[in-house]
Amino acid sequence: MPRELPAPPAREDLTFHRSLSIESLLKIIKNEVVKIPEYRVGPLEYPMPDVVMSGFAMFALKYPSLLQFDKNKDKRRIKYNLRTLYGVNHAPCDSTLREVCDEVNPEYLRPAFTKIIQQAHTEGALDAYSHLDGYLLSMDGTGYFSSGSVSCPHCCEKHHRNGKIEYYHQLMGAAIVHPDKAQVFPLFPEAITQQDGATKNDCESNAAKRLLPAINQALPGMRFIVLQDAIGADGPNIKMIKNHGNSYIITVTADDQVSLYNNVLQHFSQNEGNEFEITDDDGVTRGYRFINGVALNKTHPDILVNFLDYWEYKDEKQIYSHQWITDIELTRENVNAVMRAGRARWKVENETFNTLKNLGYNLEHNYGHGKQYLSTTFATLMMLAFLVDQVQEHVCVLFRAARNMFYSRKALWEEMRGLFRGFFIKCWEDFWLGIIFEWGGGELRPDDTS
Repeated sequence: MPRELPAPPAREDLTFHRSLSIESLLKIIKNEVVKIPEYRVGPLEYPMPDVVMSGFAMFALKYPSLLQFDKNKDKRRIKYNLRTLYGVNHAPCDSTLREVCDEVNPEYLRPAFTKIIQQAHTEGALDAYSHLDGYLLSMDGTGYFSSGSVSCPHCCEKHHRNGKIEYYHQLMGAAIVHPDKAQVFPLFPEAITQQDGATKNDCESNAAKRLLPAINQALPGMRFIVLQDAIGADGPNIKMIKNHGNSYIITVTADDQVSLYNNVLQHFSQNEGNEFEITDDDGVTRGYRFINGVALNKTHPDILVNFLDYWEYKDEKQIYSHQWITDIELTRENVNAVMRAGRARWKVENETFNTLKNLGYNLEHNYGHGKQYLSTTFATLMMLAFLVDQVQEHVCVLFRAARNMFYSRKALWEEMRGLFRGFFIKCWEDFWLGIIFEWGGGELRPDDTS
């Protein structure tokens, strides 16, 4: 039997967060969107803010396709709700939305991410995310578009032996995560695309070296501990991380970091380093072996790293093993916290990319490719909508109460679209109350717009 859903809270307990409500976050986004340069000339039927906010609304409402959004946008209730909830006075048709957003460099959307994170930080909403005296910033790349025929100048190319060319787009993502928290807070992504004048494809490593400095510049008041997979365990990347004031916890493997492992094993064979095990009440034995100040590799003997080996076994059977390098000095007191931080790296994959691809956001659906920026701009708008949802789920009792009415996020998204199509809604409070109390909590009017 499915679990029993909780009863909704008392009406008097359902109030918006003072400065992190959905209305406040949309105001932040709108204030940044109006700064996007208008490249078109002459009288405009659809101003730039209306176009971009229409795209954002499409992703915020989790429309499965641009065609469906286009079919709905001219209905009286939806036109009204786009205006009252998203500030869209005139929603463009699908072709205009694609054409205009194709010319919008996604970097113009970055300040919206930054301002939302800054607001959450200022209001103390990120206090519970502090770990090892910093914020864990998990970074990884993901693909979201691939085609044998559709392409643009920014596509990377994969040439197959049979002569066929595969065109693709990827993103380097970064999200603030915590081992004990379900919500993640994505920052603006960096496109892994064909760079101007480049003869080789872009890659995750190069994208990370562009993205992290941009994040540090945008959020100078936050100390980050960068979490990366083994591709980041190289000298230039570690120097880049440190040069921008960050710490790091990076996965390593014996196959990828041969010199490092040989060096570490030599130290351990000489009884250097520390090792201990703890058996929990559940019968799982957790082991830690660590050493500080070993050379990264023969190429970069000047880069000294701290190495942590961690394992778990139960009933004499190993159930987990992993290794990391870090610049954080390892002690018996902090190795468990470092281990838990390192294991939280997967949250950028499961809680971010997997959610965007499989839980209603439809990252891998081609909403439009364009000739310039459209593919990346749409993906960035989707990521921005995801950030808003994650902040709401973390701080907004109205959002959480609405979420608790359903067994899955997809069911909540469907209910949101249903109300959006079926009623005239004056404000977000009415919208959430209508979901929480099954259309009986807020002022939802099926016909009267007065």
